[in-house]
Amino acid sequence: MRQQQREAGLTSPPSATPSNRTCPFRDNTEERAARTEAVTTLILIMRQMLPILLKRFGKIPDPRHPKKVKHKLTVLMLYGILVFVFQYGSRRAANRELTRPMFEANLRLLFPQLDSLPHADTLYRLLARMEISAIETTHLELVRRLIRNKAFSRYLINNCYPIGIDGSRKLAFPVLWDEHLSQRRVGPKVDPDSDEEQDYQYYVYVLEASLCFRNGMVIPLMSEFLEYAPEQGEQRKQDCETKAFHRLAERIKNAFPRLPVMVLLDGLYANGPIMERCRRYHWDFMIVLKDGSLPSVWEEYRSLAHEQPENRCAQHWGERQQQFQWVNAIRYEYGPNGKKFLEVHVVSCHEHWQVVDPKTAEIITKHARHVWLSSRPPIA
Repeated sequence: MRQQQREAGLTSPPSATPSNRTCPFRDNTEERAARTEAVTTLILIMRQMLPILLKRFGKIPDPRHPKKVKHKLTVLMLYGILVFVFQYGSRRAANRELTRPMFEANLRLLFPQLDSLPHADTLYRLLARMEISAIETTHLELVRRLIRNKAFSRYLINNCYPIGIDGSRKLAFPVLWDEHLSQRRVGPKVDPDSDEEQDYQYYVYVLEASLCFRNGMVIPLMSEFLEYAPEQGEQRKQDCETKAFHRLAERIKNAFPRLPVMVLLDGLYANGPIMERCRRYHWDFMIVLKDGSLPSVWEEYRSLAHEQPENRCAQHWGERQQQFQWVNAIRYEYGPNGKKFLEVHVVSCHEHWQVVDPKTAEIITKHARHVWLSSRPPIA
Protein backbone atom coordinates (compact mmCIF):
# COMPACT_ATOMS: atom_id res chain seq x y z
CA MET A 1 0.00 0.00 0.00
CA ARG A 2 2.86 2.40 0.81
CA GLN A 3 4.41 1.71 -2.59
CA GLN A 4 1.12 2.49 -4.34
CA GLN A 5 0.77 5.74 -2.38
CA ARG A 6 4.28 6.83 -3.30
CA GLU A 7 3.62 6.08 -6.98
CA ALA A 8 0.43 8.18 -6.77
CA GLY A 9 2.39 11.09 -5.29
CA LEU A 10 0.89 10.75 -1.81
CA THR A 11 3.08 11.39 1.21
CA SER A 12 2.54 10.36 4.81
CA PRO A 13 1.70 13.31 7.09
CA PRO A 14 3.98 13.93 10.06
CA SER A 15 2.94 11.91 13.08
CA ALA A 16 2.98 13.01 16.70
CA THR A 17 3.75 9.45 17.79
CA PRO A 18 7.33 9.05 19.09
CA SER A 19 9.54 7.16 16.67
CA ASN A 20 10.47 3.59 17.56
CA ARG A 21 14.22 4.01 17.32
CA THR A 22 17.26 4.18 19.53
CA CYS A 23 18.67 7.46 20.85
CA PRO A 24 20.21 9.52 17.99
CA PHE A 25 23.03 10.90 20.18
CA ARG A 26 26.32 9.06 19.80
CA ASP A 27 27.99 10.31 22.99
CA ASN A 28 27.59 12.65 25.96
CA THR A 29 28.96 15.59 24.01
CA GLU A 30 26.20 15.46 21.36
CA GLU A 31 23.46 15.10 23.96
CA ARG A 32 24.85 17.96 26.04
CA ALA A 33 25.09 20.17 22.94
CA ALA A 34 21.46 19.41 21.95
CA ARG A 35 20.18 20.16 25.44
CA THR A 36 22.21 23.36 25.61
CA GLU A 37 20.76 24.53 22.28
CA ALA A 38 17.20 23.80 23.42
CA VAL A 39 17.66 25.68 26.70
CA THR A 40 19.42 28.58 24.93
CA THR A 41 16.51 28.98 22.52
CA LEU A 42 14.06 28.94 25.42
CA ILE A 43 16.09 31.53 27.32
CA LEU A 44 16.17 33.84 24.28
CA ILE A 45 12.38 33.76 24.08
CA MET A 46 12.07 34.34 27.81
CA ARG A 47 14.46 37.27 27.74
CA GLN A 48 12.35 38.90 25.04
CA MET A 49 8.88 38.34 26.49
CA LEU A 50 9.21 37.66 30.21
CA PRO A 51 10.52 41.09 31.35
CA ILE A 52 7.66 42.80 29.52
CA LEU A 53 5.11 40.43 31.04
CA LEU A 54 6.51 40.73 34.57
CA LYS A 55 6.65 44.52 34.30
CA ARG A 56 2.96 44.60 33.46
CA PHE A 57 2.16 42.09 36.19
CA GLY A 58 3.84 44.50 38.60
CA LYS A 59 1.25 47.17 37.73
CA ILE A 60 -1.65 44.97 38.93
CA PRO A 61 -2.98 46.21 42.31
CA ASP A 62 -1.82 43.89 45.10
CA PRO A 63 -4.71 43.12 47.51
CA ARG A 64 -2.40 41.83 50.27
CA HIS A 65 -1.37 43.74 53.38
CA PRO A 66 1.94 45.50 52.58
CA LYS A 67 3.53 44.59 55.92
CA LYS A 68 2.72 40.89 55.52
CA VAL A 69 4.07 40.48 51.99
CA LYS A 70 6.95 38.00 51.73
CA HIS A 71 7.01 37.44 47.97
CA LYS A 72 6.49 40.11 45.34
CA LEU A 73 3.42 39.88 43.15
CA THR A 74 5.61 39.34 40.07
CA VAL A 75 7.31 36.36 41.77
CA LEU A 76 3.96 34.79 42.58
CA MET A 77 2.68 35.33 39.03
CA LEU A 78 5.85 33.79 37.61
CA TYR A 79 5.39 30.86 39.96
CA GLY A 80 1.82 30.47 38.68
CA ILE A 81 3.05 30.47 35.08
CA LEU A 82 5.50 27.67 35.93
CA VAL A 83 2.76 25.63 37.58
CA PHE A 84 0.70 26.00 34.41
CA VAL A 85 3.59 25.26 32.02
CA PHE A 86 4.61 22.11 33.90
CA GLN A 87 0.92 21.07 34.06
CA TYR A 88 0.77 20.16 37.73
CA GLY A 89 -2.67 18.91 38.58
CA SER A 90 -2.77 20.19 42.17
CA ARG A 91 -1.13 22.59 44.58
CA ARG A 92 0.27 19.64 46.46
CA ALA A 93 2.02 18.34 43.33
CA ALA A 94 3.44 21.80 42.60
CA ASN A 95 4.82 22.09 46.13
CA ARG A 96 6.40 18.66 45.89
CA GLU A 97 8.06 19.07 42.48
CA LEU A 98 9.05 22.73 42.31
CA THR A 99 10.82 22.71 45.67
CA ARG A 100 13.24 19.87 44.89
CA PRO A 101 16.75 21.26 45.52
CA MET A 102 18.21 20.55 42.08
CA PHE A 103 15.05 21.67 40.30
CA GLU A 104 14.93 24.86 42.35
CA ALA A 105 18.60 25.60 41.61
CA ASN A 106 18.02 25.21 37.85
CA LEU A 107 14.96 27.47 38.04
CA ARG A 108 16.97 30.21 39.69
CA LEU A 109 19.51 30.05 36.86
CA LEU A 110 16.70 30.75 34.38
CA PHE A 111 14.66 33.08 36.60
CA PRO A 112 16.82 35.22 38.91
CA GLN A 113 13.60 36.79 40.24
CA LEU A 114 12.89 33.58 42.18
CA ASP A 115 15.07 34.35 45.20
CA SER A 116 12.82 32.00 47.19
CA LEU A 117 9.97 29.81 46.00
CA PRO A 118 6.55 30.52 47.49
CA HIS A 119 4.06 27.96 48.70
CA ALA A 120 1.27 27.08 46.26
CA ASP A 121 -1.33 28.04 48.87
CA THR A 122 0.11 31.56 48.88
CA LEU A 123 -0.58 31.80 45.15
CA TYR A 124 -4.09 30.48 45.69
CA ARG A 125 -4.87 33.09 48.35
CA LEU A 126 -3.59 35.85 46.06
CA LEU A 127 -5.66 34.72 43.06
CA ALA A 128 -8.75 34.38 45.26
CA ARG A 129 -8.55 38.07 46.23
CA MET A 130 -7.11 39.86 43.21
CA GLU A 131 -8.97 41.13 40.14
CA ILE A 132 -8.59 38.24 37.67
CA SER A 133 -9.55 40.44 34.71
CA ALA A 134 -6.28 42.33 35.27
CA ILE A 135 -4.38 39.15 34.34
CA GLU A 136 -6.33 38.88 31.10
CA THR A 137 -5.62 42.54 30.35
CA THR A 138 -1.90 41.95 30.83
CA HIS A 139 -2.03 38.94 28.54
CA LEU A 140 -3.89 40.89 25.84
CA GLU A 141 -1.34 43.70 25.99
CA LEU A 142 1.41 41.17 25.28
CA VAL A 143 -0.56 39.77 22.34
CA ARG A 144 -1.09 43.30 20.97
CA ARG A 145 2.64 43.91 21.18
CA LEU A 146 3.35 40.75 19.19
CA ILE A 147 0.75 41.76 16.59
CA ARG A 148 2.21 45.27 16.26
CA ASN A 149 5.67 43.75 15.78
CA LYS A 150 4.23 41.50 13.02
CA ALA A 151 5.38 38.37 14.82
CA PHE A 152 2.54 36.34 13.24
CA SER A 153 2.58 37.81 9.72
CA ARG A 154 3.88 34.56 8.17
CA TYR A 155 1.07 32.48 9.61
CA LEU A 156 -2.03 34.46 8.65
CA ILE A 157 -4.85 33.11 6.48
CA ASN A 158 -5.99 35.46 3.71
CA ASN A 159 -4.21 38.25 5.63
CA CYS A 160 -6.53 37.60 8.58
CA TYR A 161 -5.83 36.46 12.11
CA PRO A 162 -7.68 33.12 12.52
CA ILE A 163 -9.53 32.89 15.84
CA GLY A 164 -11.06 29.55 16.77
CA ILE A 165 -13.96 29.67 19.24
CA ASP A 166 -15.26 26.56 20.96
CA GLY A 167 -16.66 25.49 24.31
CA SER A 168 -15.35 22.87 26.71
CA ARG A 169 -16.37 21.49 30.07
CA LYS A 170 -13.65 21.94 32.68
CA LEU A 171 -14.93 20.54 35.97
CA ALA A 172 -17.91 18.44 37.06
CA PHE A 173 -19.41 17.99 40.53
CA PRO A 174 -22.21 15.84 41.96
CA VAL A 175 -23.39 18.66 44.25
CA LEU A 176 -24.36 22.28 43.58
CA TRP A 177 -21.71 24.18 45.53
CA ASP A 178 -22.21 27.42 43.56
CA GLU A 179 -25.39 28.81 42.01
CA HIS A 180 -23.54 29.86 38.84
CA LEU A 181 -22.72 26.27 37.82
CA SER A 182 -24.40 24.79 34.77
CA GLN A 183 -26.28 21.51 35.15
CA ARG A 184 -27.31 18.50 33.12
CA ARG A 185 -29.43 15.47 33.86
CA VAL A 186 -27.63 12.17 34.42
CA GLY A 187 -29.30 8.80 34.33
CA PRO A 188 -32.86 8.08 33.16
CA LYS A 189 -35.49 10.77 33.33
CA VAL A 190 -37.59 10.63 36.49
CA ASP A 191 -41.35 11.15 36.52
CA PRO A 192 -41.98 14.49 38.28
CA ASP A 193 -45.07 13.01 39.98
CA SER A 194 -43.04 10.22 41.63
CA ASP A 195 -41.11 10.43 44.88
CA GLU A 196 -37.85 9.56 43.15
CA GLU A 197 -35.34 12.39 42.76
CA GLN A 198 -33.64 13.21 39.50
CA ASP A 199 -29.83 13.04 39.47
CA TYR A 200 -27.98 16.05 38.11
CA GLN A 201 -24.36 16.84 37.37
CA TYR A 202 -23.08 20.38 37.93
CA TYR A 203 -20.18 21.61 35.87
CA VAL A 204 -18.09 24.58 34.74
CA TYR A 205 -18.39 25.30 31.02
CA VAL A 206 -16.14 27.79 29.27
CA LEU A 207 -16.22 29.25 25.77
CA GLU A 208 -12.63 29.86 24.69
CA ALA A 209 -11.19 31.96 21.88
CA SER A 210 -7.68 31.21 20.64
CA LEU A 211 -5.46 32.38 17.80
CA CYS A 212 -5.04 29.30 15.56
CA PHE A 213 -2.31 29.84 13.00
CA ARG A 214 -1.64 27.84 9.86
CA ASN A 215 1.57 26.29 11.27
CA GLY A 216 -0.36 24.71 14.15
CA MET A 217 0.57 27.30 16.78
CA VAL A 218 -2.30 28.11 19.17
CA ILE A 219 -2.32 31.11 21.55
CA PRO A 220 -5.19 31.44 24.06
CA LEU A 221 -6.91 34.79 23.78
CA MET A 222 -10.08 35.12 25.88
CA SER A 223 -12.53 33.00 27.87
CA GLU A 224 -16.23 33.44 28.56
CA PHE A 225 -17.91 31.41 31.30
CA LEU A 226 -21.41 30.02 30.87
CA GLU A 227 -23.50 30.46 33.99
CA TYR A 228 -26.91 31.10 35.43
CA ALA A 229 -27.70 34.79 35.88
CA PRO A 230 -28.74 35.28 39.54
CA GLU A 231 -30.91 38.32 38.79
CA GLN A 232 -33.29 36.25 36.65
CA GLY A 233 -34.90 34.66 39.73
CA GLU A 234 -36.80 31.40 39.57
CA GLN A 235 -37.55 31.77 35.85
CA ARG A 236 -33.89 32.06 34.93
CA LYS A 237 -32.63 29.97 32.04
CA GLN A 238 -29.37 28.15 31.64
CA ASP A 239 -26.74 29.87 29.53
CA CYS A 240 -25.71 28.40 26.17
CA GLU A 241 -22.75 28.62 23.81
CA THR A 242 -24.49 30.78 21.22
CA LYS A 243 -25.43 33.41 23.83
CA ALA A 244 -21.91 33.34 25.23
CA PHE A 245 -20.52 33.76 21.69
CA HIS A 246 -22.15 37.17 21.32
CA ARG A 247 -20.67 38.32 24.64
CA LEU A 248 -17.23 36.96 23.75
CA ALA A 249 -17.31 38.43 20.22
CA GLU A 250 -18.11 41.85 21.62
CA ARG A 251 -15.15 41.62 24.02
CA ILE A 252 -12.80 40.57 21.21
CA LYS A 253 -13.99 43.46 19.03
CA ASN A 254 -13.47 45.95 21.86
CA ALA A 255 -9.98 44.59 22.56
CA PHE A 256 -8.93 44.47 18.86
CA PRO A 257 -11.20 46.96 17.05
CA ARG A 258 -9.20 47.11 13.79
CA LEU A 259 -7.73 43.62 13.68
CA PRO A 260 -8.62 41.64 10.50
CA VAL A 261 -10.15 38.45 11.90
CA MET A 262 -11.29 35.13 10.47
CA VAL A 263 -13.54 33.26 12.91
CA LEU A 264 -13.39 29.44 12.85
CA LEU A 265 -16.55 27.82 14.27
CA ASP A 266 -18.18 24.40 14.46
CA GLY A 267 -21.68 23.50 13.31
CA LEU A 268 -23.37 24.79 16.45
CA TYR A 269 -22.81 28.38 15.30
CA ALA A 270 -24.31 28.07 11.80
CA ASN A 271 -27.17 30.52 12.26
CA GLY A 272 -28.17 33.95 11.04
CA PRO A 273 -27.57 36.11 14.15
CA ILE A 274 -24.00 34.85 14.57
CA MET A 275 -23.12 35.37 10.89
CA GLU A 276 -24.81 38.78 11.04
CA ARG A 277 -22.58 39.80 13.96
CA CYS A 278 -19.49 38.65 12.07
CA ARG A 279 -20.55 40.75 9.07
CA ARG A 280 -21.19 43.76 11.30
CA TYR A 281 -17.70 43.45 12.77
CA HIS A 282 -16.19 42.98 9.28
CA TRP A 283 -14.93 39.53 10.26
CA ASP A 284 -14.49 36.66 7.84
CA PHE A 285 -15.80 33.29 8.97
CA MET A 286 -15.60 29.58 8.21
CA ILE A 287 -18.41 27.63 9.89
CA VAL A 288 -19.04 23.90 9.71
CA LEU A 289 -22.35 23.13 7.98
CA LYS A 290 -23.91 19.92 9.28
CA ASP A 291 -26.45 17.75 7.50
CA GLY A 292 -29.94 19.01 8.34
CA SER A 293 -28.72 22.46 9.37
CA LEU A 294 -30.00 25.45 7.34
CA PRO A 295 -32.24 23.39 4.97
CA SER A 296 -32.72 26.28 2.53
CA VAL A 297 -28.96 26.63 2.07
CA TRP A 298 -28.57 22.89 1.50
CA GLU A 299 -31.38 22.91 -1.06
CA GLU A 300 -29.79 25.78 -2.95
CA TYR A 301 -26.37 24.14 -2.84
CA ARG A 302 -27.60 20.77 -4.15
CA SER A 303 -29.57 22.39 -6.96
CA LEU A 304 -26.64 24.52 -8.19
CA ALA A 305 -23.60 22.32 -7.52
CA HIS A 306 -23.98 20.15 -10.65
CA GLU A 307 -24.53 23.24 -12.83
CA GLN A 308 -21.18 24.81 -11.94
CA PRO A 309 -18.47 22.33 -12.98
CA GLU A 310 -15.88 25.12 -13.04
CA ASN A 311 -16.16 25.49 -9.24
CA ARG A 312 -14.14 22.37 -8.53
CA CYS A 313 -10.56 21.45 -7.74
CA ALA A 314 -8.60 18.41 -6.55
CA GLN A 315 -5.49 18.06 -4.43
CA HIS A 316 -3.47 15.61 -2.37
CA TRP A 317 -3.20 16.19 1.37
CA GLY A 318 -0.85 13.71 2.96
CA GLU A 319 -2.21 10.26 2.17
CA ARG A 320 -5.64 11.56 1.24
CA GLN A 321 -7.09 12.55 -2.11
CA GLN A 322 -9.48 15.48 -1.82
CA GLN A 323 -12.14 16.84 -4.18
CA PHE A 324 -13.42 20.35 -3.47
CA GLN A 325 -16.64 21.82 -4.81
CA TRP A 326 -18.34 25.11 -3.98
CA VAL A 327 -21.34 27.28 -4.77
CA ASN A 328 -21.12 31.04 -4.34
CA ALA A 329 -23.66 33.71 -3.45
CA ILE A 330 -26.37 31.62 -1.80
CA ARG A 331 -29.10 33.76 -0.24
CA TYR A 332 -29.90 32.68 3.31
CA GLU A 333 -33.04 34.16 4.85
CA TYR A 334 -33.65 34.13 8.61
CA GLY A 335 -35.46 35.96 11.35
CA PRO A 336 -39.24 36.56 11.70
CA ASN A 337 -40.89 35.78 8.35
CA GLY A 338 -37.45 35.68 6.71
CA LYS A 339 -37.12 39.46 6.77
CA LYS A 340 -33.35 39.28 7.17
CA PHE A 341 -30.97 37.70 4.71
CA LEU A 342 -27.27 37.09 4.16
CA GLU A 343 -25.18 36.00 1.20
CA VAL A 344 -23.02 32.99 2.02
CA HIS A 345 -20.78 30.60 0.11
CA VAL A 346 -20.78 26.84 0.62
CA VAL A 347 -17.65 24.71 0.24
CA SER A 348 -17.59 20.90 0.39
CA CYS A 349 -14.66 18.52 0.52
CA HIS A 350 -14.93 14.82 -0.33
CA GLU A 351 -11.83 12.84 0.54
CA HIS A 352 -10.80 9.20 0.47
CA TRP A 353 -7.77 7.28 1.66
CA GLN A 354 -6.61 3.70 2.09
CA VAL A 355 -5.94 1.89 5.34
CA VAL A 356 -5.24 -1.67 6.39
CA ASP A 357 -8.18 -3.39 8.08
CA PRO A 358 -6.87 -4.66 11.46
CA LYS A 359 -9.24 -7.64 11.37
CA THR A 360 -8.76 -8.93 7.81
CA ALA A 361 -5.38 -7.34 6.95
CA GLU A 362 -6.94 -6.20 3.66
CA ILE A 363 -6.59 -2.73 2.14
CA ILE A 364 -9.85 -0.83 2.38
CA THR A 365 -10.83 2.65 1.22
CA LYS A 366 -12.38 5.10 3.64
CA HIS A 367 -14.40 8.18 2.71
CA ALA A 368 -15.28 11.42 4.50
CA ARG A 369 -17.12 14.62 3.67
CA HIS A 370 -16.74 18.09 5.17
CA VAL A 371 -18.89 21.14 4.40
CA TRP A 372 -18.39 24.77 5.47
CA LEU A 373 -20.10 28.13 5.22
CA SER A 374 -17.67 30.78 4.04
CA SER A 375 -17.91 34.55 4.11
CA ARG A 376 -15.58 34.79 1.10
CA PRO A 377 -16.18 33.20 -2.30
CA PRO A 378 -13.55 30.48 -2.87
CA ILE A 379 -11.24 30.84 -5.86
CA ALA A 380 -9.70 27.86 -7.62
